[in-house]
Amino acid sequence: MKADNTKGTFWSSIMGRSAFAVGLIGGLAVGWLLLPQILYSQQHQPLDFNHVMHTEDAGMDCTDCHGYRDDGSFAGIPTVSACEECHAEPMGESTIEQQMIDDYITPGQEIPWLVYSRQPQNVYFSHAAHVELAGIECSRCHGDHGTTTTLPVHEVNRISTYSRRIWGPRLIGGGPELSDSMKMSDCSDCHAERGIQDHCLMCHK
Repeated sequence: MKADNTKGTFWSSIMGRSAFAVGLIGGLAVGWLLLPQILYSQQHQPLDFNHVMHTEDAGMDCTDCHGYRDDGSFAGIPTVSACEECHAEPMGESTIEQQMIDDYITPGQEIPWLVYSRQPQNVYFSHAAHVELAGIECSRCHGDHGTTTTLPVHEVNRISTYSRRIWGPRLIGGGPELSDSMKMSDCSDCHAERGIQDHCLMCHK
């Protein structure tokens, strides 16, 4: 009888541990899938934008719309006056272009674009130094954004309020491509590859 109790206790222990392991793995899997949906809100751009039509069809360069300030930092999204230079009148039959003219260009209202790569205010990044001096392609940090025909959904971290493209698609940060994230460690890794020694005031002003 004693042997039977020992055997029963052993199997009960095994079953209990197995149930715990299955529950733990299942909980982690559900959390891994659901956490991004809870953590990130999805926002759509006010207008869709076809980069290919501008870069390939019209032969425009990134800097034609995305220029620099006098200090070399990125001037951000182009103003509606820049769009007006080409789109004061419709150039095609696109309903999106007509909406842009009616809602923004004609009334002189800035388009409230959502910026995927917005960095914290204490971060200084000289686009001129990286693009013009170092010869780094825009795609190194921004991926194939310039070769897209539509704009992706803008995912914003509900806690930090930063775009998911800063952190990356993986929960641990980063992604399969170098351009999947723009964290401080990404900058440091790129500097290390090029033999550039970091110091705080290079990027934080």
